[in-house]
Amino acid sequence: MVVIRLARGGAKARPFFNIVVADKRTRRDGRFIERIGFYNPIATATEESIRIAQDRLTYWKSVGAQASPTVDRLVAQAAKTAA
Repeated sequence: MVVIRLARGGAKARPFFNIVVADKRTRRDGRFIERIGFYNPIATATEESIRIAQDRLTYWKSVGAQASPTVDRLVAQAAKTAA
């Protein structure tokens, strides 16, 4: 199964997450199919904290990819800030 989930990057105590499409069996930070966005939880007011390619997200969901609960929450948050 294909899932849309977060892959952690960054340094110790400075997290940065990529929103990736990956096979469910791969490791959290392992191989992925496509990177469709990012989430920076410690972004300042002047920096962008979340970016998601909506067209790629809808494509992957249309072909059966399941988003994690955290990614669903972040997508809703991004839609709310964009509106």
